[in-house]
Amino acid sequence: MSKPTIKATGASDWFRRLLLPGLAFKAVVIGGGYATGRELAEFFMASGPWGGLLAMLCAAVTWSLVSALTFYFGYVTQSFDYRSFFRHLLGPMWGSFEAAFALCTVVALSVYGAAAGAIGKALFDWPAIAGTVGLMGVVTAFAAFGNDAVERLFKYVSFLLYGVYIVFFVLAFTTFGDEIAERFAKHEIGPGWAVGGLSYAGYNLIGAVVILPVVRHMRGAKDAVVAGLLAGPLAMAPAFLFFICMAGFPELKSSELPSDALLSKLGHPAFRMLFQVMIFSALVESSTGLIHAVNQRVASAIKGELSLRWRIGISSAVLTICMLIAARFGLVTLIASGYRLLALVLFVTYIIPLLTVGLFKLASTRSPPRNESHLP
Repeated sequence: MSKPTIKATGASDWFRRLLLPGLAFKAVVIGGGYATGRELAEFFMASGPWGGLLAMLCAAVTWSLVSALTFYFGYVTQSFDYRSFFRHLLGPMWGSFEAAFALCTVVALSVYGAAAGAIGKALFDWPAIAGTVGLMGVVTAFAAFGNDAVERLFKYVSFLLYGVYIVFFVLAFTTFGDEIAERFAKHEIGPGWAVGGLSYAGYNLIGAVVILPVVRHMRGAKDAVVAGLLAGPLAMAPAFLFFICMAGFPELKSSELPSDALLSKLGHPAFRMLFQVMIFSALVESSTGLIHAVNQRVASAIKGELSLRWRIGISSAVLTICMLIAARFGLVTLIASGYRLLALVLFVTYIIPLLTVGLFKLASTRSPPRNESHLP
């Protein structure tokens, strides 16, 4: 069995092995609903402030455990794309996940397109299709240039994203901290917080499979486990801060763009613009992660690298279909109806097989040797 390719040393190597997978996972899951607040309103606000935080903790722990096992299985079997991963996991039944992945890709990209359209309409009063088409063009450009371009996108957008969320958290508390504290003082833990957390975690776990190309940087099984355990908190931290701010205003549950409604309450037009630029950037990295996984799947099938023309063609075709769906149904409907279905589909085709067949195969498969030549 071949060893993973080692491309970097020192600090850069450490970043790629342990932090990049979590940032890449965050890039896929933040998407249209998390970044806009729509997913947080849909899955967590009904449980109250404390119940919502419990649900988010439940989701983060689930992400960490499943990501660690996914990366570990990917490293041991040298699976650097979802096609190879499921051929090792499911054998001749691997095609069942292919159908599930196609459904996930279409629904998720449609959500991202709808979110981009809603942002353009809220900020500039553009027709919804304008923001959607803009997202499509930027994503196609990034996905066209392969692994390195995609990984740089994950890295630099992450800096912007974490910084903006921290500033947002500080501004929110200095502006309406009393309202937030009052809501938390009621100690509300609504029923169904565990279901909400597991449902939210369930459909987002597709991210662990989408980002399998980053496993090629890992030097050993320990790297896979550590990177997976870090993925949950890295992905959930911005959502955790955002939800605390949202919790002071339960009426946001019915808003299409809870983030923009909250930003309007802050009364800082320049920061509102910066926040929406950050959201659009998050949509770009989420969409790019999915499109890149599709391109890598095609490259794996033909056992070779795709040319620039083919990457652009595949990206454009997939995005066009999804953006038409986005224009037809809109953000709220797609999140409320599509995501719960995806959670069930992924549970059957991915989570159950990984926790049964995957664990059995790991117990009987020898891990590839560590590459010691670049140890710091």
